[in-house]
Amino acid sequence: MIPTRNIRRCARWLTRWIAVFCLAVAVAAAAQDQNYVVKRNDTLYDLARRYGLTASELAGRNGISRNSQLYVGQRLIIPAKSSPAAKPAASPLSPPVQKAVTSAPVSPGRWKYIVLHHSGAEDGSLKSIDRYHREERHMENGLAYHFLIGNGNGMGDGEIAVGNRWKEQLDGGHLRSESQNKTALGICLIGNFDKTKPTAKQLRSLENLTRALMKRCGLSAGAVRTHQNINVVHTRCPGSKFPTRSFLANLKKSKD
Repeated sequence: MIPTRNIRRCARWLTRWIAVFCLAVAVAAAAQDQNYVVKRNDTLYDLARRYGLTASELAGRNGISRNSQLYVGQRLIIPAKSSPAAKPAASPLSPPVQKAVTSAPVSPGRWKYIVLHHSGAEDGSLKSIDRYHREERHMENGLAYHFLIGNGNGMGDGEIAVGNRWKEQLDGGHLRSESQNKTALGICLIGNFDKTKPTAKQLRSLENLTRALMKRCGLSAGAVRTHQNINVVHTRCPGSKFPTRSFLANLKKSKD
């Protein structure tokens, strides 16, 4: 004889299993197409609205025009509504900067390195540095870098300015070697990092921009260098207070 306690336990387990099964069946059924028989006064638009569809979706599923007249007894297939697609993660860059990164006509293999600089001056902007490079350094294409990141003096703190060299995919002018300039993107942070550290907002923008460029150009973290590390002539840039080791190490960590 089976103890009453065991019978009750089995009954509770069976009840729960049946409930779960019924729920699964209901969910599966909800995700499947349904059949519908047209009734008097039904219209394609009314039925589409009733089932959360557009008239085009309902008409397309049934191989008819969305202007078709329905007749009583007509059989229609009501398509299951698919789960909404997951929204892509929002870019940490501002929309204009993200658009500039994405829309530039980058050729495969065009860029091999991303080089980090400081400006060596406490303030500056795209306009002022572009003018200096044109007038004092006689650079035909102006601003030697592809991107600038402000520190709050002349540009917003952490603000990213996109230069024409990126927009038009021109060689850089930020390294001594002409051959390196042909394959190296330049990012310059406003400030003198032999005197002060870059701001937290500058470093955040630098990481976001660098990651976006790595993805856009198909580069690994190993392609990111400092001016001091890659230049053929010795330089202190980007300064002794720039956190080179920790910044480069952090880039190797996935942010997916």
